[in-house]
Amino acid sequence: MSGNRTDFTAGYLSSAVAILLYGSNFVPLKKYDTGDGMFLQWVLCAAIWLVALVVNLILRCPKFWPFAMLGGCIWATGNIAVVPIIKTIGLGLGILIWGSFNTLTGWASSRFGWFGMDVEEVSNPMLNYFGAGLSVVRSAAITTFTFSLKGHTWWVLFGVWDLLGFFITLVICVQVINTAEDTCANSSWVDRLSAKYHRIVGCSLAVVSGILYGSTFVPIIYIKDHSKRNESVYAGASQFDLDYVFAHSSGIFLTSTVYFVAYCIAMRNRPNLYPEAILPGFLSGVLWAIATCCWFIANHSLSAVISFPIITAGPGLIAALWGIFIFKEIQGLRNYLLLLLAFCIILSGALCTAFSKI
Repeated sequence: MSGNRTDFTAGYLSSAVAILLYGSNFVPLKKYDTGDGMFLQWVLCAAIWLVALVVNLILRCPKFWPFAMLGGCIWATGNIAVVPIIKTIGLGLGILIWGSFNTLTGWASSRFGWFGMDVEEVSNPMLNYFGAGLSVVRSAAITTFTFSLKGHTWWVLFGVWDLLGFFITLVICVQVINTAEDTCANSSWVDRLSAKYHRIVGCSLAVVSGILYGSTFVPIIYIKDHSKRNESVYAGASQFDLDYVFAHSSGIFLTSTVYFVAYCIAMRNRPNLYPEAILPGFLSGVLWAIATCCWFIANHSLSAVISFPIITAGPGLIAALWGIFIFKEIQGLRNYLLLLLAFCIILSGALCTAFSKI
């Protein structure tokens, strides 16, 4: 019992740190021009890989399972859809859709044993269902929480990571479709869609992107589950999630590098570089990587069926708090009340999910 309490404590503390860092990791980039973001994305992914390398050395280089790289590839691939999503349905609705499907996929895949994984049992299933449902509802509450930022939107900061990885799609489409030297806005395949198909395409891409985000840990959980079966090729694999963080991050860095090379080709070897954003971008990547390591620990201590609804629910609130207390970008009683409502929903969902394990 004492061991279980220790695991729960470590899991919930790791979840809290992950939420704090995920909600704060884009702050260093706020004052810098990132251009189309592709070079900065590569810097961020390089930082993620270096942090994972340090963690791997601290753990004395556990066995590298190439299949675990697939999770990083899935995450990076999910990122290449956001530019068309934003251009068709907007960032607010896009975050609502892909955030909800991210939470549902990550939670349900563990809870019901999808993709060949074992079913995760909880002590109180109904409480777990209710907590996961509230975590999805919180997306709708926070999505309505939009506010002016001197010509920008706080979602731009919170969605920077998504935006960085998605310009590759737009750039390639411009190079392939456009035969003249028009601007991206006028030549993108998205702009050629009729108003009717804008919403259909945008919502469909947001659903796919959210499912990919929610599937990022599936390969690792699959390896862990099959390590208990003597006939499996993964027999004897580690049960400690953090042992796979290096392989996962290698998948992210490899996929990001492929996209960056494709971007350079599409730009005819004239990529947009912003040197002043390199160090802030590196710091942002370090914070993201540490948050992800904490998520791995939470998965190990609590299981993904608990950690996913909790960790995916909180970062938006942290980002909003930065807007209130540091950047003074959230003002007005209506916005404060909406934020309070979102906080109550997030806290209720997290508590229900947490107590469902006890």
